[in-house]
Amino acid sequence: MYAVVKTGGKQYRVEQGQRLRVERLGAADEVVELKPIMVVDGDNVLATPAQLAGSKVSARVIEEVRGPKINAFTYKNKSNNRRRWGHRQTYSSIEITSITKG
Repeated sequence: MYAVVKTGGKQYRVEQGQRLRVERLGAADEVVELKPIMVVDGDNVLATPAQLAGSKVSARVIEEVRGPKINAFTYKNKSNNRRRWGHRQTYSSIEITSITKG
């Protein structure tokens, strides 16, 4: 059994016990509920909103990790206009604990 969930503007195919890194969700050791887009159990595929009414995917936040540093530099020629900036995204490492059908 697996499900496709949407979180942080992205979609992930998840199974029970799987660990993955998603955009920041919550504090460590917190249980979060993810809304499934599709649930597949063998030959049964649940994809319509009526079929997915009671289904949910539970996950436990293991830790918060930070991605690689992205450095950027912009400038405009002949005007001494220079700008240096950086960004480092924060992610949540989660483990899927259960997938329930509706």
